[in-house]
Amino acid sequence: MSRTRWRLGLGATALLVAAGLVPAPAHAEDVTDYAITVDPSAKGAKIDDTMYGVFFEDINRAADGGLYAELVQNRSFEYSAADNSSYTPLTSWTVDGTAQVVDDDGRLNARNRNYLSLAAGSSVTNAGYNTGVHVDEGKKYDFSVWARAAAGSALNVSLKDADGTLATARKVTVTKSGWARYRVTFTATRTSSEGRLTVASSSAAALDMVSLFPRDTYRGESNGLRKDLAEKIAALHPGFVRFPGGCLVNTGSMEDYSEASGYQRKRSYQWKDTVGPVEQRATNANVWGYNQSYGLGYYEYFRLSEDIGAMPLPVVPALVTGCGQNKAVADEALLKRHIQDTLDLIEFANGPANSTWGKVRARMGHPKPFHLTHIEVGNEENLPNEFFARFKEFRAAIQAKYPDMQVISNSGPDDSGTTFDTAWQLNKDAKVDMVDEHYYNSPQWFLQNNDRYDSYDRNGPKVFLGEYASLGNTFKNGLAEAAYMTGLERNADVVELASYAPLFANEDYVQWRPDLVWFNNHASWNSANYEVQKLFMNNVGDRVVPSTATGTPSLLAPISGAVGLSTWATTAAYDDVSVTGADGKTLLTDDFSGDASRWTHTGGGSWSVQDGQYVQSDVNAENTMVSAGDPSWHDYDLHVKATKKSGKEGFLVAFGVKDTGTYYWWNLGGWNNTQSAVEQAVDGGKSTVISKAGSVETGRAYDIDVKVRGRQVTLYLDGQEWSSFTDDKPAEPFRQVVTEDQKTGDLIVKVVNAQNSAARTAIDLGGAKVASRARVTTLAAAPDAVNSETSTAVAPVRSTVDGVAGTFSYTFPANSVTFLRIRLR
Repeated sequence: MSRTRWRLGLGATALLVAAGLVPAPAHAEDVTDYAITVDPSAKGAKIDDTMYGVFFEDINRAADGGLYAELVQNRSFEYSAADNSSYTPLTSWTVDGTAQVVDDDGRLNARNRNYLSLAAGSSVTNAGYNTGVHVDEGKKYDFSVWARAAAGSALNVSLKDADGTLATARKVTVTKSGWARYRVTFTATRTSSEGRLTVASSSAAALDMVSLFPRDTYRGESNGLRKDLAEKIAALHPGFVRFPGGCLVNTGSMEDYSEASGYQRKRSYQWKDTVGPVEQRATNANVWGYNQSYGLGYYEYFRLSEDIGAMPLPVVPALVTGCGQNKAVADEALLKRHIQDTLDLIEFANGPANSTWGKVRARMGHPKPFHLTHIEVGNEENLPNEFFARFKEFRAAIQAKYPDMQVISNSGPDDSGTTFDTAWQLNKDAKVDMVDEHYYNSPQWFLQNNDRYDSYDRNGPKVFLGEYASLGNTFKNGLAEAAYMTGLERNADVVELASYAPLFANEDYVQWRPDLVWFNNHASWNSANYEVQKLFMNNVGDRVVPSTATGTPSLLAPISGAVGLSTWATTAAYDDVSVTGADGKTLLTDDFSGDASRWTHTGGGSWSVQDGQYVQSDVNAENTMVSAGDPSWHDYDLHVKATKKSGKEGFLVAFGVKDTGTYYWWNLGGWNNTQSAVEQAVDGGKSTVISKAGSVETGRAYDIDVKVRGRQVTLYLDGQEWSSFTDDKPAEPFRQVVTEDQKTGDLIVKVVNAQNSAARTAIDLGGAKVASRARVTTLAAAPDAVNSETSTAVAPVRSTVDGVAGTFSYTFPANSVTFLRIRLR
């Protein structure tokens, strides 16, 4: 490499450093040398405009109390212990005087079962979400209520917080004995996030659907979306919106919400429950532990997709439950009803305004079709054969009536294993259009598996990566995901669609981490992962330009670490632990005839020596790890005798234990005692190395042996080899992909440097003639940086760089994602 070229590259970076835009390496030894070679004459994969999208599931209060702009919680008094054991019909309400929730023939309609009976001179106050009802000074808020009063009544409606009035109180005169809807508008006189909405009645009255909506919703739409959250989706410019789930789709009863079914409250998400006037939409329990009002329903999802220029991609239940439930519904009539519902859904989306379901769409305000082209049947089913038998019936019916509709299948909940392999074979044999893969793994896994799709069959089903994330919201997680996304783009001829998951989390109602966007009742903020997704989604390009890069010099050391014992929602007894080096030297032996002083308790649960065994006795505790030995141990044999005493799962035997977040463990009888697997944890994020179906018997003593040699591990159960693996795949921190944006004439060089040293890189554009100035977007931060409501540690920095040529050099900062937009001449 010429000295002139290096001087150019360092000078270009120096311009950015001098401007304070990107960090410079502190020492010369903190720089690693790389080379990227681009071949513009070769033809890479075409990238569809729809490649990157978003996946919306109502988890972490993403809908009610989130994207759905309604400010009143439990507006229809439908909360129930079926939703959450702590709920009552008056959850989020306080009563002054006398009021009761009634379920009788006086209700608003058959699908809206409950209403409030409010005595004369009494009032009810709603606490909203998070700290209360949020209002902004000068903004308008539309109040509405369905009410009836036999003798008429005056309702006094007020907005206050602890400091006083937030808007001038309004009076509503209820003039009819029958149900009617009444509306008034407030203008906030102060900003507050702790507001309370109170409705007081002068005479006895019945109330339902007590609502307060900001006038300023996304695009000003009625029954609309919270503006800041919808704008964050729109800013990604997603190619598709997958909705409504997720586990919402394939859990619970498959029955409808009707008298015939007993108005079941724990149902799968069924689209017909969610359209039409909001006061007529069914209520339902949410599998994530709260209620769904369905104010945000299928019509609103389709409307959002259209508003942001994205392809709608709905998911319907296949009558095989997943997400831990794992039951196949054997009811032919019910199956046929769901298949017909799916055909009706397509008519709702695409049918003429005078068709049965197109008419429903038109009455809701959208006579034109929504142009649905893709539909997914099922989600993460763990029973692949049962699922696929039903999937084929759905597909046959859909394609018979709508031959151009692309019907998407799936491969279960993991990136590998028996279910994954079986599902993929069934999909291939049936020539399925597209298969949805889901996985949540450690950053290490994403760095190691950039080449995952390089070997996929180019003539087989296409891949929809519908859910993925690296189990954290630090910049380190974003870097790992960015590195992986370069592999997705390189394989755009196989991976046609991809979406991070989940999308939203309300900080006070979290069931799942990580999440792309965080919020509360008054603010929202982008995670580091969001900034990575946005950078890729706004700079996709139309075609991959083939390129290669040198790798990071590395030497994989042997697997090393102490040993450990653990349980998960199970009580178990361990005995006769021994660790023997490959040279025959005894490293550890413990028959628990004395105490357990050699073991360090780092997890939960309750451990004690009982009758010569080491027993974990808390049946509810998860990850109860105890460890013993030296983190530097390598090349050893571990033996332990384990007995399950009670609980949901089996036992966990760990090896290569470095600390509380970095280890391997053999998980025997995991996943509600249905599977066994080896999982690797790195800095707290776990991924599956190998897995098999299997269970553990209560009361039976098992002999477990783990043989560690170098980076190869062999596992024995009761003297028989269970499986083996070699963990020798490097976690390559330097990844790149190049695409061409045909609209702008730009080459987009996308480089991820997920390490603590800068990457001094010689870039050869293969003879391409280019402009000397390029536009640069950089994400650079400390690996543990996290964005919050008050701090944005990870944000894009835009700049320009001069001196770009057919061959040039560029130093990519440590822990960075950098996009160079280079204009072709």
